[in-house]
Amino acid sequence: MSKNSRYIRYLILLLILFAIVAYQSILKARVASWEQPLKIGIYSVNGDFRGTTTDYINSLQLKNFNAISRFVNGEAKRHGLTGKAIQVEYLGELTGRPPQPPKGDSILENIIWSLHFRAWALYWSFNASEDAPDVNLFVNYFDTATSGALRHSVGLEGGMIGLINAFASHDYNGSNNTVIAHELMHTLGAKDKYGEGNMPLHPRGYAEPWQDPLYPQLKAEIMGGRIPVSPSAAKMPRSLNEALISVYTASEINWIVE
Repeated sequence: MSKNSRYIRYLILLLILFAIVAYQSILKARVASWEQPLKIGIYSVNGDFRGTTTDYINSLQLKNFNAISRFVNGEAKRHGLTGKAIQVEYLGELTGRPPQPPKGDSILENIIWSLHFRAWALYWSFNASEDAPDVNLFVNYFDTATSGALRHSVGLEGGMIGLINAFASHDYNGSNNTVIAHELMHTLGAKDKYGEGNMPLHPRGYAEPWQDPLYPQLKAEIMGGRIPVSPSAAKMPRSLNEALISVYTASEINWIVE
């Protein structure tokens, strides 16, 4: 590659980055105000091209994600918002596959992937819907028979996009929606509240941090991820009925102005 060609390539990348940052800055301003509901677009992706996964995706409807709307809007009301916080839309299956995060810890590789994913997501959101959502969540589904464990899901903080790995089974709808809601909170600016061994951190990662006795907790703080049942053990919530959004997370997404 000649030096001029390389400079042109760098210029194009910078222009794409500028466009993405400018667009997402507008969206961040909307999040900060919560003056109207944010439109959340959910897209399904066949992560393994298996027939079972295809059948599951074909069965999906908006009602399969309504628990996310009920959870977020119910918690928003509990924290003092007067209107709905979000409106979820299921926009069907995508034929394209989102770029996958690098498996290593290379900072450069992660930056490149982040830019690639942001550009890819922006392209698909404008092509998949006439009225582009504010937040785009891409859910990779995998057959439970061949995927005992899934790669970590990613919600880009402030990026308004998320890449979620989920199981292609209605038995997992509740836990899938919990992961989707967790990554949605990340896109809005919320931070993880768990530490070593995925144990929720006290007090920020507990649903009821001042409960007496402290254990067992009955619910999970959505960014803590798990329900602490003892100082050294925690369990996954089965659905969003076993989760809440704490004042710590509510403050991070600007539901509470300190």
